[in-house]
Amino acid sequence: MFEVISKWYKRYFSDPNAVLLALLLIFGFTIVLTMGNMLAPALAAIVIAYLLEDIVNMCRKRFNLSRMPAVIIVFSGFMTFVMFILFGIVPLISNQIKELIKELPNYIAQGKEAILSLTQYGFMSKQQVNQVAEKIDNEIAQTGQQLLSASLSSIPDMITILVYLILVPLLIFFFLKDKWVILGWLSRFLPQERRMASQVWEEMDLQLGNYVRGKVWEILIVAVVCVVVFGAMGLKYAILLSVLVGLSVLVPYIGAAVVTFPVAFIAYVQWGWTSEFAYLMVAYAIIQGLDGNVLVPLLFSEVVNVHPVAIIVSILVFGGLWGFWGVFFAIPLATLVGATLRAFALAPEHTEQKGSETQSVSEA
Repeated sequence: MFEVISKWYKRYFSDPNAVLLALLLIFGFTIVLTMGNMLAPALAAIVIAYLLEDIVNMCRKRFNLSRMPAVIIVFSGFMTFVMFILFGIVPLISNQIKELIKELPNYIAQGKEAILSLTQYGFMSKQQVNQVAEKIDNEIAQTGQQLLSASLSSIPDMITILVYLILVPLLIFFFLKDKWVILGWLSRFLPQERRMASQVWEEMDLQLGNYVRGKVWEILIVAVVCVVVFGAMGLKYAILLSVLVGLSVLVPYIGAAVVTFPVAFIAYVQWGWTSEFAYLMVAYAIIQGLDGNVLVPLLFSEVVNVHPVAIIVSILVFGGLWGFWGVFFAIPLATLVGATLRAFALAPEHTEQKGSETQSVSEA
């Protein structure tokens, strides 16, 4: 057993580049796992600054500007967009949530009536219906208690949000402004010979940038289209449901299936089994179909295809480790795992090639 492990270690870790890559990955994952909550503003700022970097470069090329004016222009546009979300979209969503909470008892009563109607067709017995209704009542009571406790503890959360609203934009600005200074400082702690780490980073830089930018555009496009369609058809809580549908694209396959239930439920309690309900569900199915078959291939054409099983496993693993951010970066993290495995698989070949070159030089 020891000999097998020894051969495996010599095969994949005889190259110092492989050791460096393994240490960097272990260090990075350890930092995120142990100090992720404390460093959340910095991590969020790094992600946003990474997204804005391409816009800064485009602005520099298009208007022939130096970096500082381009950073100021892009950062000002970003802050304008954030202010629009905070003071334009968030109040509308908040009002619709309050309205939904007020109407929730009526909607639940209609839902119970719909479940009771199933007994006429033999799908469920009255006992089963009563059990389902009891579970619904228990869930509502627990949700109410959670909302009450959340409201009582909202003051510290509001303070945290205010701190984030100050720290994150400030960090974003300095990450954009002093990008090369920060990268130069970090590179001092790394060896000059870091071929494998550079190889993995180049692959991740391409995939991560394409994925995150494409995912942001996908969320915005799907949400805006849903607002237009739901609003035109007169669906209640159109903005709230559209935001949910837009955010559902973060979780491939699972998100689209889960968000269908609130859309169908609100449409049912508003219209019942009518033609309006059917038209809305057909429109919703068309939006989902266009998203999966047109928008996703268009936005993610340069992203390496990941098998659906790998995507679902990545969502479960990284979502369990890092929550929202783990779900958001599930596919790039799966790509990181794949790039790392490919780099380690090629490590013995590079080592053998380096050894043969050394031998030929010594013979010469």
